[in-house]
This record gives sequence, C-alpha cells and structure tokens, in this order.
Amino acid sequence: MKRITKAVFPVAGMGSRFLPATKASPKEMMPVVEKPLIQYAVEEAVAAGITDMVFITGRNKRSIEDHFDTAYELEAELAADGKHELLRIVQEVIPAHVNCIYIRQPKALGLGHAVLCAQPVVQDEPFAVILADDLIDGKIPIVKQMVDVYERHHCSMLGVQDVPRAQTRQYGIVSSTNLEPDVELVNGIVEKPMPEAAPSTLAVVGRYILTPRIFHHLARVTPGAGGEIQLTDGIAALMQEEKLLAYRFNGTRYDCGSKLGYLKAQVAFGLMHPELHDEFAAYLATVK
Repeated sequence: MKRITKAVFPVAGMGSRFLPATKASPKEMMPVVEKPLIQYAVEEAVAAGITDMVFITGRNKRSIEDHFDTAYELEAELAADGKHELLRIVQEVIPAHVNCIYIRQPKALGLGHAVLCAQPVVQDEPFAVILADDLIDGKIPIVKQMVDVYERHHCSMLGVQDVPRAQTRQYGIVSSTNLEPDVELVNGIVEKPMPEAAPSTLAVVGRYILTPRIFHHLARVTPGAGGEIQLTDGIAALMQEEKLLAYRFNGTRYDCGSKLGYLKAQVAFGLMHPELHDEFAAYLATVK
C-alpha cells in the first residue's frame, strides 16, 4: 500500500463572490484572523503527514507562491529589529521538509480539470484534494481523520456532512449505506440535485482522498456547460469499478466561499485565538 504523501489544492478559481476584494488578490489569500485560508489548508495536510503540496494555479495567483516562499528581505528586517517572535512566525509558514509544487491551469475548465492537471506530479499514487475555501476546524485535522480511514480501507473517499434539504442544489449529494461508525459505502452521487430529487442530504464538502485511477476517468469525462469537467462525474465513473466511501468528518465546517460563512469563521476563530478570545468575546457581547 502506498502512503498518501501528496495533496492537491485547486486554487485557480476567480473568487467572484468576493469581488472587488478578489480582483487582484486570490480568495485563498483572504485572512481568517492572521492566517490566509490557504495556510490553514496546508497546515491540515501537513498534520496528516503529507509532504508534497501541489497547487493548481491560474492568473493572479502569484501571491500564493510568494506566501510559501522564503521572504529574505522581510526576515532580515525582522532579525535586525529584534522581532524574533514575528521572525519565527514568518519562517514557520511551511515546514522545511515540505515541498511546494505549482502547476498552471491554462483555462478555468472546472474542478475535475484542475485535479487532472495534477496527474504529472501525482502519477500512480493515492492523494488528497483540499478546497481551501472550506475551512474545517476539528480536534483531529480532517485530512488526518480521512487518511486514517484510508489506511484501513485503501479506497477513494469523500468528506461529507448532512445539509438542509433546501441546500442540496449547492452540492454533490451521495446515496449510501452505513459501513461502520462515520463511514458510508457510496452507492451513487449526483451533482447539485433539486431538493425533491436529492437521494439524501449527505453532501460532499471540500475534502477528498482519491486513487490515481480517477485520472483515467477525468480524461474521459464529457465536458458540461462552459466546457467544464466536473470532478463529480469522474468520481461517479470511478465508483463503477472501485469501492468508494463517504466519511462523516468530526469537525465544524465554515463555507468561506460565501460571505456569511467567511464572517462566521472570523468570529469562531477569533474566539478561539489565545491572545484575542477574552477581549473579542467581551466586544461581541456589546454588539446588537
């Protein structure tokens, strides 16, 4: 069995729901308290033992590369000013043993196409896919939870949670049967069904463990509207020949691709912050 050592981060999207903030800056670089969304995602992967971070980038995403690069001038200035704690924070943005790999997605052709772009680096290994705008807080990082399940079952897996039936049009929805606590055997998956047609309310959210066989199916997916290749279509084909699991992760998800979800994350992470929580909680108590 090959260990999961690679994570793919599709970060080429435009982030149009946050315009004008994302006109020249990636949505993945939007901060929650003092760290950008993409850093939370990378930290989650590192906590799962992943060492190769594969970013599928596009236009105006250079700041992501800069964030994980060495900032020589900044470090020299902080050292000269004796700001050692800030220097440590900057130097520990990413551990020294972790590799960052950047692949350009030439056209925005959907999530499935973004994952397919990672094939030259991933090759024949199982890998994780992490969507940075799904910020998930768990005592055990979510990808670590999923890697632990993968090491028992050795098959592709979707991170899932129940959503209100009225929201099924926003997600891929699975039908499944229970296999063990928090783990479901997937029987079918439908992309954004109408509430009355949804097979369940179990939604796929932002975390995947996939076997390399997914590339075979993504290369054969018929593009949909706008020429996009849907990851859901590739997964639906994959499950015809391999077992596919859905994992009900233990944690709280914040949909930072929406304005309301992003604001909720700011409040939740502000209240958890060791330096801010008391003063911030006192301030929130005054807000009407």
